[in-house]
Amino acid sequence: MIHVSEFKDLAHLTIHKVGNSSNDEPLLCSKAPLQLEDETISQLLLTYFIQPFAKTAEYFRFRHDADLQLNEIFQYCRRIFTDQNEFQEQSVNIAKHLYKHSTHPKIKGGELYIAYFSKCQVDGEEVEAIGIFKSENRDTYLKVFLADENYQVNYEDGININKLDKGCLVFNTEEEDGFKVSIIDTNKQTEAVYWKDAFLQVQRREDSYHQTETAVDMCKQFIHNKLPTEYEMDRVDQVDLLNKSAAYFKEKEQFQLDDFAKEVLGHPDAIASFKEYRNEYADHFQQDIPDEFEISAPAVKKQQKVFKSILKLDRNFHVYIHGNREMIERGFDEATNMNYYKLLFENEA
Repeated sequence: MIHVSEFKDLAHLTIHKVGNSSNDEPLLCSKAPLQLEDETISQLLLTYFIQPFAKTAEYFRFRHDADLQLNEIFQYCRRIFTDQNEFQEQSVNIAKHLYKHSTHPKIKGGELYIAYFSKCQVDGEEVEAIGIFKSENRDTYLKVFLADENYQVNYEDGININKLDKGCLVFNTEEEDGFKVSIIDTNKQTEAVYWKDAFLQVQRREDSYHQTETAVDMCKQFIHNKLPTEYEMDRVDQVDLLNKSAAYFKEKEQFQLDDFAKEVLGHPDAIASFKEYRNEYADHFQQDIPDEFEISAPAVKKQQKVFKSILKLDRNFHVYIHGNREMIERGFDEATNMNYYKLLFENEA
């Protein structure tokens, strides 16, 4: 995990203005890094830059189809890590690279902040880090002030420090694999992929977070889509299996394919179908799902919505099923020609 409190030393910071090149907006680069002398401003900037990463446990790495060394941002960051005197020159190169990829008509121009942190902590390791942040949206703020013994109201344009539009933290670790990288992008529209795919050129790391996230999705798809085509299974049985899957990922520290199949599915035919589907899923989505891996608790927490234990009955009822499958029975009422569920319980809260 990224520990926000450990980002205390903002050693260098420079700001450039990157417009949309296709809209003839300019690229304006600072000549030198910003001199930060006000401690309050430094802390506000740290909040603006780092706070959005507080709950991030998903990491990426720089990539290139031909050779990692051809990834421009990887090279610029590597040069800064090697020699801090390269900071300003490489920050300009980063700005130029972003300007080159800011061609979609809907891409907004904005300020680009390049920061160097001489000491921070990620997953328990103390390393250097480079931050690349972009602000695209501005807010209007009311300013209340005292003038001639009366309070006055005015407004001014500014940046909301609680709303970072785009961000990237590059940690000086595992350079041979493309560094450990964390990214933020609040714009989910199609044109926004330029930040991750064109500008940064990163891909998810094959770590426990990614493996857990992929396995959870695969299990959900199997229970929702595959099992009902092979067996007569009502929605209650599906919910029961989702609950068992959720319990497995929450309670176990290690995922083991055979152990999961026996504990959750049980039936030999269902187990065989599950293992076959694992291979189909891996081929279709080009995702490797190992037989064993360490379960990432943050990934399980993020994927909790996958295990929705809700039984929706027309538009009248939502039944939340959390426990014993045997305490709910399904039937058909001939008098009304409608289906029903019978819920068995001891106490009413």
